[in-house]
Amino acid sequence: MTFSIVARDPQTGELGVAVQSKFLAVGAVVPWAKAGVGAIATQSWANTTYGPRGLELLARGLSAAETLEQLLADDAERAKRQVGIVPASGAPVTYTGSECFPWAGGRVGEHYACQGNILVSEETVNAMARTFEETSGQLCDRLLAALAAGQEAGGDSRGQQSAALLVVREKGGYGGFNDRFIDLRVDDHARPIEELARLLRLHKLYLFPPDPQDILPIDGAIARELQELLTRSGDYHGPLSGVFDEQTREAFWHFCGRENLEERWLEGERIDRVVLTFMRERLGS
Repeated sequence: MTFSIVARDPQTGELGVAVQSKFLAVGAVVPWAKAGVGAIATQSWANTTYGPRGLELLARGLSAAETLEQLLADDAERAKRQVGIVPASGAPVTYTGSECFPWAGGRVGEHYACQGNILVSEETVNAMARTFEETSGQLCDRLLAALAAGQEAGGDSRGQQSAALLVVREKGGYGGFNDRFIDLRVDDHARPIEELARLLRLHKLYLFPPDPQDILPIDGAIARELQELLTRSGDYHGPLSGVFDEQTREAFWHFCGRENLEERWLEGERIDRVVLTFMRERLGS
């Protein structure tokens, strides 16, 4: 009762899954991934052992096709299952059992596999595949674009309820302690893919590092604007001098800490354009 895409970015090594379903908290069931190993979507009367067992088989050196063959061989109810597997390298695979409710099926590309069941039509997986191939940028953006395209093409014939986005890369998690670069879930929402897109924008704001092209020098005009904005936020109580002095710097640091913007903090008289835009939108300018 779900449609999903599993994919990899051969340039960055990232692996990911995006999924939507008329099902509560689909992110707790369908997506599985491990950096350097692969990504798996298990759905349609989902056998959740396909996730950890599949990743274990891939880690042992089996191909995606061999992994799928082993998973199905050990499952007496394989005719009810649907699964997509993309390894860190090698050909992806998708499988749809003969007892999955129509429309059900999948499509495979060089770096991805799309699949879905109880869909309005085949166009859902075709739209996901086409959009993933035609979209540029980071893997998270391509996955989300593909998911949105699948919904636009019809999606789950029963409607929408939950969605999830999982992207892994080596030491990509918070503080570099695990591989969960992006792990976002919308468990119950009237428009879960749109809400997932909103959460991804927040994730990028709070956890992505500054783009070097967005680093601005804090000149007199920006310093004065910061003082005005920080006065409105209650962090700055000095004159509007247009000088980025210690009092202004401390007020700015206090604001960034409270708003969880530490990842975008820059030493010296510099500011991330993304932070300045956030402040303008939040505090007015």
